[in-house]
Amino acid sequence: MNKIVLSGVMLGIMLGCKTPQLPEKSQTVFLPNHFSEMGKESSEVGPWKNFIQDPYLRVLIDSALANNQELNIELQEIQVAQNEVYAKTGEYRPYVQWQVGASVDKVGRYTRDGAVEHNLDISSDKAFPEPFSDYKIGLVAGWEVDIWKKMRASKKAAYHRYMGTVEGRNFLVTQLVAEIAHSYYELQALDQQLEILEQNYELQSKVLNIISLLKNSTRANELAVSRFQAQVLKTKAMRFDLLQKTVEAENRINLLVGRMPQKVERSKNSSLATFQTGVPVDLLRNRPDIRRAELELEAQKLDVYAAKMRFYPALAIEGGMGWQAFNPTYLVKPASFLFQMGANMAGPLINKRAITADYKSANAKQIQALYNYERSLLQAVIEVETEVKALENLESKIDLKKQEVEALNRSVEVSEKLFNYARADYMEVLLTQREALEVQFELIESELMRKSAQINLYKALGGGWL
Repeated sequence: MNKIVLSGVMLGIMLGCKTPQLPEKSQTVFLPNHFSEMGKESSEVGPWKNFIQDPYLRVLIDSALANNQELNIELQEIQVAQNEVYAKTGEYRPYVQWQVGASVDKVGRYTRDGAVEHNLDISSDKAFPEPFSDYKIGLVAGWEVDIWKKMRASKKAAYHRYMGTVEGRNFLVTQLVAEIAHSYYELQALDQQLEILEQNYELQSKVLNIISLLKNSTRANELAVSRFQAQVLKTKAMRFDLLQKTVEAENRINLLVGRMPQKVERSKNSSLATFQTGVPVDLLRNRPDIRRAELELEAQKLDVYAAKMRFYPALAIEGGMGWQAFNPTYLVKPASFLFQMGANMAGPLINKRAITADYKSANAKQIQALYNYERSLLQAVIEVETEVKALENLESKIDLKKQEVEALNRSVEVSEKLFNYARADYMEVLLTQREALEVQFELIESELMRKSAQINLYKALGGGWL
């Protein structure tokens, strides 16, 4: 008989443990040995304070790290993930509960329990009370033995996700530092453009006065006066566009810092520290988004394992001890003491659709996580390559723009002198001043783009979150 029972148990385990075949995917995207046209020296991407040296910008970033609402929301996500790890830790440990209960039970006479109660030959003082009360106090314990370590796998998966939320917070800090720096240097560029615009406005107003005087002496006509007057008004109108852009940039910073609209204190001009770009392997160590994708991939692998182990039988041990009696005065008597202990093993046999679906879903999410990890690697390499090329091209462009500004500034001086000696007409002066203003604006914008490329490269290499 025992052999038959044992054979049945083994057959049930074998049938229940059969798992469906799942599609698999292997990693196909890997980091190259080094970036093109770049050295192989290791990158040293340090804390953002080593990269950003402007004191006003540092104050803004420090304030944002303390007050930014989105960052504080992410901190609560970290706390939620930490609590999940704590909860998973308790699942594979034994539990003990205290229990106190009371109930009243009146059974029908023509039932089994009723017949037993009323046919007992006992004295009246020891007869069953009717209705029958039941009082109990004691401890109840239980433990699902983690034979296949599925609950430990779930706990490890939760821990990986907790670490992923930490990396998510680091990534958010990197984004926050970069966004504030972008807006801050945009403000500096707008200030420089506004200063150049004021200088050009004064210069154009001066030329307009000269042409007006020449018109009175018949050396210039009304057309020249009108054209220069229109240019002066256009330059004056551009000032309000710059002022509006300044307000918008300041309010972007105020939102990121978590404060009401106000003027942003800033220096006139500042630069960023330089650093080596290094090899792609450094991205795995530095970039929070890649580390988070890697942690999520590990968590999904553990989820697949835990889902697979649900096809295997589970062993549960239960027990209890305490006192129980139909009269509360009997609870203190030794005869009311009772205890219970048992164990059972159970596993799926028929209709395993729910756990099969969970297993397949976990595998699909694992493949998803692998694709996301590969995408993160691709994005990291492409971002670094793009920003390195941007810095190289912008350096060359800025050098040429500076030469162009110098040439046009000389042209403005020459055109004014020639105009005063009647060797050049007003259109040459007007066009030369307009071109000089445009090129000065383009130079400032190119220098802003270079700073943006530096910030983007620093972010692409994973810096900025310490």
